[in-house]
Amino acid sequence: MTVAGSPRRLALDVLGRIERDGAYANLALRAALDRCDLDRRDRAFATDLVYGTTRMRRACDYLVNQFIEHDVEPAVRTVLRLGAYQLHWAGVPAHAAVDATVSEAPQRARGLCNAVLRRVADYQPDWPGPAVQHSYPDWLVGRLVADLGSDDALTTLAAMNEPALPVARHDGYRQDRASQLVSTLVADGIRPDGGPVLDVCAAPGGKATALASVGALVVAGDASVGRLGLVGDNARQLGLHLSMVAADGRWPPFRPGAFQSVLVDAPCSGLGVLRRRADARWRVVESDVSDLAGLQVELLRAVLPLVMPGGLLFYSVCTLTAAETVDVDEAFRGATDARPAGPMPEPWRPHGTGGLLLPQDLDSEGMAVFAYRVG
Repeated sequence: MTVAGSPRRLALDVLGRIERDGAYANLALRAALDRCDLDRRDRAFATDLVYGTTRMRRACDYLVNQFIEHDVEPAVRTVLRLGAYQLHWAGVPAHAAVDATVSEAPQRARGLCNAVLRRVADYQPDWPGPAVQHSYPDWLVGRLVADLGSDDALTTLAAMNEPALPVARHDGYRQDRASQLVSTLVADGIRPDGGPVLDVCAAPGGKATALASVGALVVAGDASVGRLGLVGDNARQLGLHLSMVAADGRWPPFRPGAFQSVLVDAPCSGLGVLRRRADARWRVVESDVSDLAGLQVELLRAVLPLVMPGGLLFYSVCTLTAAETVDVDEAFRGATDARPAGPMPEPWRPHGTGGLLLPQDLDSEGMAVFAYRVG
């Protein structure tokens, strides 16, 4: 069914689903765009409104709260956030941002929305701290400051509030630059006659297809059959062949020494990709970091025997916490005989025995990677 309307109406509908129903921003937005009759320009504007307002939710609330005495109902709060985002971050002229947004507010609240947004338009905030200014949970800011240092952490937080465009690979597949660099590291270690390569947590298939595109014999594994289907879809669209196995990486169904290289692109807190996953900063909680770090060590220990003597094991995560990067590396090496394969080449920053990319380094996602020589 095609739904008519304005980009602001579509954005409000999607934002309401995110707040009210816990919907994922990307899925809710995609479904709404599929049903709408907006042209390309308005679709892009609606997309920016949804992702931008979601990212800057805390900062928007701070601006709005300066001019309301009592909390307002959720639907009105969403309108006020949408207006505040346009006024302070989206570059929309004040008269257009206020008038067009108020026109989409519930009739009973239009007077309030008009009064508040007109004052927000002229307000120059004295932010109470970086967590509010950059719109992140306090724990996340504290964790990154502790792990990266204040300067790098604050620059990272600012960078992840800017949208990043994927870069097309040589085969046309659109993938973030940091993910492409991980694939390059794995590909550089592949011997043409050395046997197959295993991507343990392969979905949706960006790294697996990148390896297959340079001639590697790739086995793509994932615990989810549904997500493994995404790998197959991407491979077919690119005209590539790879084998797929639905299996939990903690209990891999392969014989020891079966692979010349194994990549564990592990489940993680995703704190390096918050520019792309607009709502993740509000979903991830601090306890997730330690829980996922335990899973990451478990995965590495489980697949280590699958690497043939002299082969390579790669570990990558799209997060920036020490707990999921250098601490996992130390715990893994302390429990096994795996040894670091050597320093990472530029543009990777030295990070323990591995490498780190911050979002501001290449205007990319944040990523960490480690490599181990086996036997």
